[in-house]
Amino acid sequence: MPIFRLAPLAACLFSSLFTLNVFADTPQTSFPSPHGVTVTVKQIGPVTQTTDLQIITLLKHNPQGDQYIEAMQDFNDKQGGLLQALRERGDFIGELGETFLYTPPGQSITPRQVLLIGVGDEKSLSLESLRLAGRIAIREAVRLNAHHVSFAPTLRDQGSSVIEVGAGDAAVVEEGLLAYDTEKRLQAQGLAPAFDIQEWVIEAGPKYYQSVNTQIDRAIQQVSLTLQKKGTEPYVAASKK
Repeated sequence: MPIFRLAPLAACLFSSLFTLNVFADTPQTSFPSPHGVTVTVKQIGPVTQTTDLQIITLLKHNPQGDQYIEAMQDFNDKQGGLLQALRERGDFIGELGETFLYTPPGQSITPRQVLLIGVGDEKSLSLESLRLAGRIAIREAVRLNAHHVSFAPTLRDQGSSVIEVGAGDAAVVEEGLLAYDTEKRLQAQGLAPAFDIQEWVIEAGPKYYQSVNTQIDRAIQQVSLTLQKKGTEPYVAASKK
């Protein structure tokens, strides 16, 4: 039977109730968030995740050699070296905010589409870099009509330990949900087509799973508080007659 916990913040716009799926083959924890998006932390890698859009972040290409460890190595190998070829040929450098969308080779990995987001040089990597990635991720997911979105930062799998995993994932989720709120406001005002993201999966390895859960729970609560303070005025001022 699922386990439930009610967060102590009564001021939240929604109940911060989460469900821990203790009997699933793949451990996962789901959190409700504003606008009906279920945020799920799941112990799975980007190779086997079934999703409309798989997003990963990439450090800027190192001409001396990029690191491919565990999940990244598997991701690259399963696609016949596609990721490595894109980077080494200069087709995707990984500059901060750079994006690259493609359809995986047939019979390779399970996601329908893959979006690469660059986070720049490791020496300048920060939480702000990941916040930007979160905004880009959600805006692109909406543009692509992806109801089910999955995100894997993969920074540890590129040899980087600059950002603590839970903190990085929380930064991505917080900014992504705030960006989604903007998208929903545009839709409500007739400035964008109606579209709903149903689930956003954050992929985390067993070693980081609990930290990611804890910090994403806090991030969603913070989003709720931020939205309470956000103005409700329309983006377009009423015309004066």
